[in-house]
Amino acid sequence: MSTQSLAGSGPDQYPSEFPGQQQEPPGWTHVMNPVPDHGEQSYVGSGRLSGLRALITGGDSGIGRAVAIAYAREGADVVLAYLPEEQSDADETVAVVAATGRRVVTVPGDLTSHEACLELAERAASELGGLDILVNNAGFQMARSPGIGDVSPGQLDRTVRTNFYALFWLTQAVIPHLARGACIINNSSIQAYDPSVSLLDYAATKAAINNFTVNLAAELGPKGIRVNAVAPGPIWTPLQPATQPEEKVEKFGQDTPLGRAGQPAEVAPAFVFLASPSEASYVSGTVLGVTGGKPVF
Repeated sequence: MSTQSLAGSGPDQYPSEFPGQQQEPPGWTHVMNPVPDHGEQSYVGSGRLSGLRALITGGDSGIGRAVAIAYAREGADVVLAYLPEEQSDADETVAVVAATGRRVVTVPGDLTSHEACLELAERAASELGGLDILVNNAGFQMARSPGIGDVSPGQLDRTVRTNFYALFWLTQAVIPHLARGACIINNSSIQAYDPSVSLLDYAATKAAINNFTVNLAAELGPKGIRVNAVAPGPIWTPLQPATQPEEKVEKFGQDTPLGRAGQPAEVAPAFVFLASPSEASYVSGTVLGVTGGKPVF
């Protein structure tokens, strides 16, 4: 089957099964079959984030790309952070965002380094003249390890450093640049509530992110800074063929009540809502599920 894009409308617009395929991490969008829908043709903004400035990690592809497109079309300028080896995906994202007329700045780097997190925060605030929104989206998983005995020290270190250390360090560095009315949005997962055996290390980091979100919301609330998280279910991004066994990719998302995986374009509106200073002004300490019907409690 040739590589194809997704199209259509309505509840059945997206596929419920995928051709068998596999990549090596971190994975690339253009070779996926079908190519994910990030809202390139469908997302229409209405000025809900007009004039705001956002930093999005993992902004090259997947949910990060969809959020960047949505934020720009809602009127925000964006800084995209991503691994240097993901430059080709980042270039595609930049092209779509730039077409909105909003400013887009790219900062490649490895956020598993504390120094890189500090540098990113300073660069983002300097380039945009401040920050209003931090989206901690970057993540790593490896679902080819069937049990705890198969998780190597290197894999555990990479998972925890990418998913939690980087989030913690970058949030620390960004907070001094946030004023009253700003917000932080973390990317959690259904894995925090319904963990898969093959994602033991990943699921644990997502549970930690939920705790971090609620705790930090309590700390920053008096300063007028909101902290929330989005918990996606199975979403069709490069992370899947890059980290899942081929046979699991074919049925990815079929265990949800809606019977299919979600697309990045279906997750981005949750990030828009939580970033909106009018619509979500009284929402903090919340984990918003976008899971295809799987419960987040």
